[in-house]
Amino acid sequence: MGLFNNIKNIFKKENVEVKQIKSDKNVDENVEKKEQEIKLYEKGLSKTRNGFVNKLINLNNKTKKLTDDYFDELEEILIEADIGVNTVLSFIDRLKNRVKSEHIEDLNYLQEVIVDELFIIYVNNSILTNKIKYNESGPTVILFVGVNGVGKTTTIGKIASKLKGEGKSVLLVAGDTFRAGATEQLALWGKRVDSEVVVGRENSDSSSVIYDGITKAKNENIDVVLVDTAGRLQNKVNLMKELEKMNKVIGNLIPGGPSETLLVIDATTGQNGISQAKHFKEITNITGIVLTKLDGTAKGGIVLAITEELDIPVKYIGLGEGINDLETFDIEKYIYGLFKDMM
Repeated sequence: MGLFNNIKNIFKKENVEVKQIKSDKNVDENVEKKEQEIKLYEKGLSKTRNGFVNKLINLNNKTKKLTDDYFDELEEILIEADIGVNTVLSFIDRLKNRVKSEHIEDLNYLQEVIVDELFIIYVNNSILTNKIKYNESGPTVILFVGVNGVGKTTTIGKIASKLKGEGKSVLLVAGDTFRAGATEQLALWGKRVDSEVVVGRENSDSSSVIYDGITKAKNENIDVVLVDTAGRLQNKVNLMKELEKMNKVIGNLIPGGPSETLLVIDATTGQNGISQAKHFKEITNITGIVLTKLDGTAKGGIVLAITEELDIPVKYIGLGEGINDLETFDIEKYIYGLFKDMM
């Protein structure tokens, strides 16, 4: 078998290695960290696993023979998981072709084929490019966009904490000068992660605040600048002009900047989040997705829909409310966290 068995074998091997190392007094910190990350994926994806995956297992357990009814029910399960109608229809067609060409009748084997075919969606797209692109000749500027309420400011704080833990210096810039409380919220995160925050007056020009922030970062040799922005998607023309101006200011100060423009989406909003992403993609160059609150939904299939429909890599996922619960997206840990009950 392909991807399914590869992932299964990887995590079986890792679990054995962790147990062996833990029996030794000198526990390798990297191994312990990896084990914690795996557990976070397991816990964070439990709602999706208990919904989508259990339904898949139950369907295969009750099926005696492959019929059109089986594929109809499978289609419904996948759509309910927020994978997206077009993606699901394409997937069902591919699955039927494999069943026919390989003469598949064994339901246990088919279960593995289903997992393999689902994640072919990943390897056929750019999802594996989940690393942040850093600027080697000056501050790395990361712009955060997204509608209000998706957890954009909180995400900036959590990523700042993660970067600080990697030894990088971080500056936060309060570019959302329109939403009441946005600056104060970012300032609180700045105190929490021990990073300075550059702010402007309420309703002041966002680009001028960004200009001040990047100038400060250049003068003080700060590694990474994280920029919050307003999320007024309901007025796309104004938002487009605003983002164009921000990008121009950043590009003038940092050639080739910003290094990343990350779109923050709330996973619990499902297909509405996909719709938001499509709108933002029309008005600015999105280089990656941050998917928040994935632990709060039984519809974790939205990750697949993002990959297939938008062709934008998911770079971070939120798997809890804690400051350390924002994880760099890892396809292998995601597969394991989602399908561990089938392994």
